[in-house]
Amino acid sequence: MPRSDLSAAAARRIALAAQGFGLPPPPDPNTARQLRKVVNTMGLLQLDSVNVLIRSHYLPVYARLGPYPRDVLDRMTAHTAGSFKREYVEYWAHEASLIPLDTHPLLRWRMARAVDEAWGSIQRIAREKPLLLDEVRRRVAQDGPIRSADLGIERAPRAPGQMWNWHDGKVALEHLFWAGEVGAARRVNFERHYDLIERVLPAAVHQRPTPAREDAQRELVRIAARAYGIATEDDLGDYFRLSRTDSKRRVAELVEAGELHPVTVAGWSAPAYLHPPARRPRRVHARALLSPFDPLIWYRDRAMRLFGFHYRIEIYTPAAQRRHGYYVLPFLLGETLVARVDLKADRQAGVLRVQSAWAEPDVDIRYVAEQLAEQLRELAGWLGLDGIDVTGRGDLSPALAAVVSG
Repeated sequence: MPRSDLSAAAARRIALAAQGFGLPPPPDPNTARQLRKVVNTMGLLQLDSVNVLIRSHYLPVYARLGPYPRDVLDRMTAHTAGSFKREYVEYWAHEASLIPLDTHPLLRWRMARAVDEAWGSIQRIAREKPLLLDEVRRRVAQDGPIRSADLGIERAPRAPGQMWNWHDGKVALEHLFWAGEVGAARRVNFERHYDLIERVLPAAVHQRPTPAREDAQRELVRIAARAYGIATEDDLGDYFRLSRTDSKRRVAELVEAGELHPVTVAGWSAPAYLHPPARRPRRVHARALLSPFDPLIWYRDRAMRLFGFHYRIEIYTPAAQRRHGYYVLPFLLGETLVARVDLKADRQAGVLRVQSAWAEPDVDIRYVAEQLAEQLRELAGWLGLDGIDVTGRGDLSPALAAVVSG
């Protein structure tokens, strides 16, 4: 198959367009139809518990759509009661993620391998405490939807260096969740309420025949290819956390079938693959603050390859060792990541706090500050905050503070 050559800038524009950036504002930004289009373009929304600004899964939709009613997304994910039918369900996709209902059966091969491949204690509990697992399974069937606290099992003291101090009942629920036996019926204050998967999924989805592992993985790579537009094999495999062996095989199969085209990209050390229907815009006019868990940048090697942007989340870094801040959002302007800001929603004071702001090399700081200030004003309004407070840390902060105060 002949190979094509693309400039780094062309590849970047393809990637941005595939992720839904640079499109004209929709005529109906506040509808379920538009939200569905945006989420399905990405293929999933990664979940994260940090709430210093807002729960992360809301932000990728905001970055592409602008201010939208979060309660509509909540109803589509069954996170709150309402008249909407569930359209998205939780599972381990990239990480813990909201996925379209049709994607759930494509991950049954992963569910079947929970005893061997789930992480840490989630994997071990089936071997070490099968009777407890049976009891938790019975409780969910009898009492679901239930919280882990409803099991009446006390947490053990947290060991030094341990991130979670889950009790065994919570671990058992998470094993059953990984294995696809239970699902998240809803969340209240971001806490999962577990129920049998047949009571979470629509019958038509639950009863769908299980696809062969190879067929399911090929479809997952297709979703990743559509979402990325252009990508390396590592990029494509990472989208749904396929093993290197599996991703290599599935990509090769799709190349052989003509569904992916091998290309070379200037400056990329690894071979790339183009999704043939991907748009190739001549320019992309975007302006967005990106969640650390946005698909555009969640694979840090890809962020470096596309934008020359070295990005590491520092939530779990001791405060004294953080370079840029706790919850740092890259700022996309045009086709470039031009800055990063550490943001906090101070809901008690009604203020969006910019705890630091840093410019990338060789940008027009005044222009970036003006554009970022507009974006922050919109974000503050969407979050129901009355003002913006720039504390002054970072080389962009003085100019940003001047624009905000002016």
